[in-house]
Amino acid sequence: MAVTTPELTATEPHGPTGLWSWITTVDHKRIGIMYGITALVFFVVGGLEALLLRLQLASPNAEVLSADAYNQLFTMHGLTMVFMVVMPIAAAFSNYFLPIMLGARDVAFPRLNALSYWVFVGAGLFMYSSFILGGAPDGAWVGYAPLSTQLPETVRMDFFALGIQVAGIASIASSANFIATVFTMRAPGMTLMRMPVFAWMTLIVAFLLIFSLPIVGVGLWQMFFDRNFGSTFYLAAAGGDPLLWQHLFWLFGHPEVYVLILPAMGIVSEVLPTFSRKPLFGYAFVVFAGIAIAFLGFGVWSHHMFTAGMGPLAEAGFALSTMFIAVPTGIKIFNWIGTTWGGSLRLNTPMLFSLGFVAMFVIGGLSGVTHSIAPSDTQQHDSYYVVAHFHYVLFGGAIFGYMSGVYYWFPKWTGRMLNETVGKWHFWLMMLGFNLTFAPMHLLGLNGMPRRIYTYPEGLGFEFWNFIATLGAFTIAVSVLVFIVNLIWSKRKGDVAGPDPWDGRTLEWSIPSPPPEHNFDEVPVVRSVDDFWHRKYTEDEEGRLVPMPAVSGGALAVDETTTGGDDDGHGEIHMPSPSYYPALTAVGMTVSAFGLTYTPWGWIAVGVGAVTMLLGLFGWAVEPVTKEDQ
Repeated sequence: MAVTTPELTATEPHGPTGLWSWITTVDHKRIGIMYGITALVFFVVGGLEALLLRLQLASPNAEVLSADAYNQLFTMHGLTMVFMVVMPIAAAFSNYFLPIMLGARDVAFPRLNALSYWVFVGAGLFMYSSFILGGAPDGAWVGYAPLSTQLPETVRMDFFALGIQVAGIASIASSANFIATVFTMRAPGMTLMRMPVFAWMTLIVAFLLIFSLPIVGVGLWQMFFDRNFGSTFYLAAAGGDPLLWQHLFWLFGHPEVYVLILPAMGIVSEVLPTFSRKPLFGYAFVVFAGIAIAFLGFGVWSHHMFTAGMGPLAEAGFALSTMFIAVPTGIKIFNWIGTTWGGSLRLNTPMLFSLGFVAMFVIGGLSGVTHSIAPSDTQQHDSYYVVAHFHYVLFGGAIFGYMSGVYYWFPKWTGRMLNETVGKWHFWLMMLGFNLTFAPMHLLGLNGMPRRIYTYPEGLGFEFWNFIATLGAFTIAVSVLVFIVNLIWSKRKGDVAGPDPWDGRTLEWSIPSPPPEHNFDEVPVVRSVDDFWHRKYTEDEEGRLVPMPAVSGGALAVDETTTGGDDDGHGEIHMPSPSYYPALTAVGMTVSAFGLTYTPWGWIAVGVGAVTMLLGLFGWAVEPVTKEDQ
């Protein structure tokens, strides 16, 4: 029997419509879209904060921002980009594509998935409300004690402590869900070593978050108690230790770097084979290198503390572990290069961003290796050299990788193609602006410009390169504007994509674009890595690719054994019912956070929030599971 894949028009509706349907949705695809749009909004906000910072530093003795305003914007820029942009955009890709790549119809716990999104939204609104409710956090995104525990009469760093806690709850919920989905909902025949690399990276990141977030959670509660209840965890004069915060923070913070970059590595590992028309070179090595990065990531945290006085033995140990972690990263880079080597390359926009990711990440990795040398790190520490390094990793790496994913999967999300010409303008403007912004920071740092200063006097030699960096920042802003225009225009008027516009390799390309609510009419059976590719192509006697025979209408001739056939028909597919209880539970959690920020009278809000949250959880527990049960 031949299984056909209908080519839908890009305007065909999928599921219920209207605002309430989005608030109550538990569909993993819609939640992924909401994560992505919300992350884009925060990306614009964080970018505007960065432009103000760059205007302040463009010339000596500038007065665009006061020192206090600079500290608030500087801190919120870092918190926004880490917790409100890069992590959520990774969640957007994982929510939308992980179940489809696994051949599943949804995640293991759809309502928990919805809760994770609404809690994330609550955390973002909570932290940004600080601008009008007493001042935004101003102790940098690292929140070092005792700076963060001083001035308890203000609420600024309380928003920091509680906001990250709430965002962490969202991440833990998502992580548990993704782990359960991978281990229980893979299609028949999909062993772990047949999973797409992106699914592997999502699984690895989920374990990283499960193990790292509780560590910083302990530190954040200690910070909150020091500030509000007279505890002395970080007060040296009372027997506490400010360095305890640094250890707790970086035990989370360095695995967090890989939380941000590994999903982008997974995206690149899907894009490069597709546009090279070759299998990923060394699939198993790429997978196990990702696992090694995650494992070693818990053993390098103290290279952030080489100036803290840990002693030569500790510094030597963490210097070695920092060198070791470069090995699995290098393996991935060589595998990506090997994938493109000898391939039939198509330099479409997704491929350009993936190649840009590899190039920029190599630069960021090389500057990172210099930090494994303790004497060198001591000189570079808290200078603009470090700012250049982590932006090459997290912008040139993560953001470029996620942009590649947007251009690659936009046709699957919307059924329409992003404009290729505008996309290439976006890429080259962003590449130019990125390097103009952050390459000069290496020189500024080596010439002695410290981080976290809001101004500098004339005559230090910082003027020229700061002006160039500011010019580059505005070039990035233009590129983002081009990107947003492309998104809006293409969503409405882009070319209709069809189910498989890139000649993809994984299961998401085997279903219509956009996918139906239930993803698959019949659960597929997987027989190899890149199973969908092998359904489309075989090899002749000389090893050349030959398309599989087609039937009328251009559909692939697929044997009936390629589907699981566990459903009696389309009408028998049961999907989870919409629910407003996850959103209600998240509202209660956020209200409680506001109450804790303004104790003692805020205890009333804590009580209201707790009752609201309990009502949401109770309704969640007794609500029918599927639409058919209602």
